[in-house]
Amino acid sequence: MSKKLVLAVIDAMKPAMLDAAIAAGRAPTLQALVERGQVVSECVAAFPSVTPVCAASIATGTGPDEHEIPAMNWWHREEQRYVEYGTSFGASRAFGIRQSLTDTIYNMNLEHLSTDVETVFERLDDQDLRTAGTTYLMYRGRHRHEPAVDTALSRLAHVVFGRPTWGPRELFYADLFASRKTGCRSQLGMPGVRDQHTGCVGEYLVQHELFDFLLFSLPDNDAYSHRRGPGAQVESLAAADRQLARLMAPAGGVDRFLEDYAVIVCSDHAQSDVEYEIDLFKAFDGFGVRSARATSADGDEIAICPNSRAAQVYVLDRERRRTLLPRVERTLLALDGVDLVMRMGDHPDGEAIVSGRREGGVKELRFAPRGDLEDLRGERWSVDGDRDLLEIAERDGRISSSTYPDALARIWSALRCRTSGELLASARPGHEFLDWGRAGHVGGGSHGALHANDSHASLIWAGTGPAASARDQWTLRDIVPLVTDHFAAQAA
Repeated sequence: MSKKLVLAVIDAMKPAMLDAAIAAGRAPTLQALVERGQVVSECVAAFPSVTPVCAASIATGTGPDEHEIPAMNWWHREEQRYVEYGTSFGASRAFGIRQSLTDTIYNMNLEHLSTDVETVFERLDDQDLRTAGTTYLMYRGRHRHEPAVDTALSRLAHVVFGRPTWGPRELFYADLFASRKTGCRSQLGMPGVRDQHTGCVGEYLVQHELFDFLLFSLPDNDAYSHRRGPGAQVESLAAADRQLARLMAPAGGVDRFLEDYAVIVCSDHAQSDVEYEIDLFKAFDGFGVRSARATSADGDEIAICPNSRAAQVYVLDRERRRTLLPRVERTLLALDGVDLVMRMGDHPDGEAIVSGRREGGVKELRFAPRGDLEDLRGERWSVDGDRDLLEIAERDGRISSSTYPDALARIWSALRCRTSGELLASARPGHEFLDWGRAGHVGGGSHGALHANDSHASLIWAGTGPAASARDQWTLRDIVPLVTDHFAAQAA
């Protein structure tokens, strides 16, 4: 009998905190999967390491240069407006709650996610496999779904967002879409309730044997960690573990479940403690910054897009691009808390430039995907300048960085993304950019930066896949191949 597959995504699960939760006896289901499977504790996130970018990489197996989701907050050049996926309530309110929710629920999947890439749901739908998903940012599939109207909250939402969408065969998205009546409720995706909704739906789907592939989304760990800091994740990971146990209970527990199902568990990124704020709005006070809801106006020079521990700047005045870019770069580099600033250079074949303030002044590194140096994933690069800027070490012609994992490929992909800004910034550990609602997470946790603190995700698989040693460096882009290879092996 072919094994079905569950991909469980625990948002922001930090590898060290997974170890702590297991050591404390608070995550017995995850512990059982670790003991029975393969574990990678340094699976590398996309950059910027914010949830929409990472979720798109998990769902498509590509980087932002291909899937074209550049950030949590970004500038839509064609529509001449900001896109805000819900960094905070205040940020959503700045751009209009309805527009922010429409972008997050519909446009992210149906317009912003590139049509040149397929999601894991689309790939498996095309193989006539029974796909299913709980509330997850990336859900695009081949099956049409009408909005749910079976509760007072969903009927209210229908008045505002009453449009169909396309997803997996079985779609359960925050009470807005429900392909079956399960009796499970998410209060329209409220934090603290979402994991329970996922567990309830998963339990129902297993009881009724309704899927071959299930994306089982557990997002509440991220919200909990934002408030209390990544060091508090033991509690929220214990809550996520209970929903994994709930999923497996109808089959008789972990071991019985693994007889008929394979399981992949991953996080999309980690989190860092936040102690200090970086105020982009104050820093760019002397520039013509496009406001949140304004239409085009004389004097608009740039659009600024804070993304937690990353940021992007878009140049709107194209005629003054050559003079604006160095001004913006200098302004970013002068900010306390900014670690790295990245942009494309003018080399005819393409070249990325990374700058940062270090002892002795501003340092610079230039690189391109051609040359004699090989990274841990076998990609080849030319590198010129101060390698210490990215703490790049070389051994026998191979380069790597433990502080900025998979740095060259991630920066290159982010800069080559069609929808990215001209300049990208990454914050130092302990720092975060205030969002458009002037909100941040001082005293809590955040993510988005290139630094390993944000970028090392957990990856576990049991009942499928190769040995963890099959790759020198795993990234989120490897998850879709794990899924598709599983079903290819089952069909062989």
